[in-house]
Amino acid sequence: MLLESYSKRITRPDCNHSFESVVCIASLDSDVGEALPYLNAELGGIEYHKDPPTVMFRVNNRIIKVGAREIAINALADEAEADKILTWMIHEINRVWEEKDSITPCYERKKSPLFLEILKRLPKTNCKKCGQPTCMVFANLVREGGKGAEDCPELTGEKLESLQDYLADFDFDA
Repeated sequence: MLLESYSKRITRPDCNHSFESVVCIASLDSDVGEALPYLNAELGGIEYHKDPPTVMFRVNNRIIKVGAREIAINALADEAEADKILTWMIHEINRVWEEKDSITPCYERKKSPLFLEILKRLPKTNCKKCGQPTCMVFANLVREGGKGAEDCPELTGEKLESLQDYLADFDFDA
């Protein structure tokens, strides 16, 4: 087992302490830097850096950054949610490390859809029917995997099909 324990801190975001969400920073008891390319290969990181070794993931509209000695998670409801995500991430780190001989490490980020390619396929009416203030905000949520083409009530016909076809080339579950 590569990683057995950690200590954590729960805080409000540095940029605005009035936010209701919290941030969790977990300091790891061992260096997991060598496991990160394997974790990236298995979970499809949205960013990967070799030096210093870090990989970032987007899971349920939260960003998880894993470094050699730290895990940071944003937009958490509370400490219980932080514990649940940390438990999962530590399990995944240990799992990929144990299975590393059967995993091809990945030193690149996951292929992501382009914001402008999504936006040009939207109606650009800013109707707010999707629950977002603008089509630009909606396009960014689609790019991140939080929304899909079917979540735009104004998107129909060829435009709907065009966006669905474009998004089909990306793996949002990885």
